[in-house]
Amino acid sequence: MSPLRIGIAGLGTVGAGVAKLLAANAELIATRAGRPITLTAVSARDRARDRGVPLTGLTWHEDPLTLATDPNVDVVVELIGGAESPAKTLVERALAAGRPVVTANKALLATHGTALAQAAEAAGVPLAFEAAAAGAIPVIKTLREGLAANNITRVAGILNGTCNYILTTMRETGGEFGAILADAQALGYAEADPAFDIDGIDAAHKLAILAALAFGQPVDFAAVHIEGIRNISALDISFAEELGYRIKLLGIARAMPAGIETRVHPAMVPKQNLLAAVDGVFNAVLIEGDAAGQVFLQGRGAGAGPTASAVVADLIDIARGTRVPVWGAAQRNLAPSRPVAIERHRGAYFLRLMVVDQPGVLADVTAILRDHGISLESMLQHGRKPGEAVPIVLVTHETVEASVNAALSRIAALPAVLEPPALIRIEIN
Repeated sequence: MSPLRIGIAGLGTVGAGVAKLLAANAELIATRAGRPITLTAVSARDRARDRGVPLTGLTWHEDPLTLATDPNVDVVVELIGGAESPAKTLVERALAAGRPVVTANKALLATHGTALAQAAEAAGVPLAFEAAAAGAIPVIKTLREGLAANNITRVAGILNGTCNYILTTMRETGGEFGAILADAQALGYAEADPAFDIDGIDAAHKLAILAALAFGQPVDFAAVHIEGIRNISALDISFAEELGYRIKLLGIARAMPAGIETRVHPAMVPKQNLLAAVDGVFNAVLIEGDAAGQVFLQGRGAGAGPTASAVVADLIDIARGTRVPVWGAAQRNLAPSRPVAIERHRGAYFLRLMVVDQPGVLADVTAILRDHGISLESMLQHGRKPGEAVPIVLVTHETVEASVNAALSRIAALPAVLEPPALIRIEIN
């Protein structure tokens, strides 16, 4: 059978990793795909850069958009990144030309996934993106195919290795966020500009994709509530350990009677929870289905090898002739998006206050909580420092987020409260 000819746009870490994997495992890949998969064309900004893989004999496109119509390219692999052109335009043009597309671009799919899925469906060609969420972990295939017979009730995951590394190292060393972030940058685990990761945007892109697949609806990035980890302190992590929790940046999508709740934020996770034990740069996803129960997936969520593994898995599916709808069902059969605002979230909360240690402070705080219908499960205060700043930790019973926010607004205005209260949601399941 004739080879499946591949054109790669973007020869950074992932693009070079795909080229290496196609060469290193060529015989294995051909056996599993039923035909050879060969790289015939590439596009990147710097021809002279050594990428650790021979590029001789390949067609080099100065303009990545011309890959979409190269007659020697059967499948376009978009690894440029970014939600807009040239990545978006390349994918649009390739689909319009009737060429399958494989991408690892979570920002593109989270932002324009509905329109791109419509274009792929109209052209009758695959748009594959296993590498767009959780790297080597086959979570896209699991949700869209392996669990296709299930009503999914919840997806929760550690979806950003940079944040997980920082929070793990803060716990293990007692260091503060800023110092650990600097170390992560020096080690190459965090970018020079880490905002995309530490502010939760990367994880939110991935969660929007997973939620669309889990609940059979168009991708809706705008519906995701996003918080990052900048405000997590060593003090919070120490109190979490004392209370039997680990702090993780989680992406959570949950089916509720009113619709779908999608949120990314730091969370207190009980130490016995599977997600609590996932440390360092690893990712993990916990899926709950009515027939399958809990399914737990863990692995490396980024890097050349893990991401290339997912990209080539999509290429093998295309070579085999495997086709599934982009979001798990035909566009006409997708349910309308029904986002549930974070203010309607119900759960328990960890609240940390920095207050002047003086009589009556705790009474004032608990009175405000009472006024808003919030009851306490426990409280922590270590020692006494009359007249000085001390932390007080309050753990609430299940309540509504809108009530907690209203109470904290009043608590923050108390003269004895020295800084904005810290709020971390507790995820019991």
